[in-house]
Amino acid sequence: MLIGRTMRTVQVSLLWPGLLIGAVAGAAGTTALNVIGYLDIAVRGRPASTTPERAVEALADLFGFTVPGSGDTLASRLSGLGALTGYAAGIGMGLILGLAYALGWRPKLWLAIVVATGLALVGTNAPMTVLGVTNPLTWGAVGWISDLIPHLGYGVVAAAVLYYLYPPERAAALTPSRKMTEPG
Repeated sequence: MLIGRTMRTVQVSLLWPGLLIGAVAGAAGTTALNVIGYLDIAVRGRPASTTPERAVEALADLFGFTVPGSGDTLASRLSGLGALTGYAAGIGMGLILGLAYALGWRPKLWLAIVVATGLALVGTNAPMTVLGVTNPLTWGAVGWISDLIPHLGYGVVAAAVLYYLYPPERAAALTPSRKMTEPG
């Protein structure tokens, strides 16, 4: 099966390695983001963010669902679902980056870091802003730094995994062969 109507077509089977490596890059980046966030909590003694739980509540309201339970049970479910949405977002963004690699995008490492960081910032903050859970315009310098540094960690790790684990020969496999043959 081929995708695309442009002159360059890509076999779907060639996309799977990019998607798998992208998922690994997203998971690794998400782990880095979480480690940096928890280090910040430990060092500054600040409370954990409640935006993931509030985002789950807002999504449930938007789609007409009710998260079951009350009191501590409800709080635990919201906490677990909030964490899972973070992993889903991080791995999902890794899939997008992996797809870009599978389709032949090969930036310099610094550019991949910038793109992965930007994708992580927008991919996590934009939905929560649209849902009314947060407003980045009200954060202040400390809030922005507290948000930027873990997302930069995501970008560095996710980009490095893609950069170093996605072999260049896979990119060559996507380029149609142009063998010239001499007449008989």
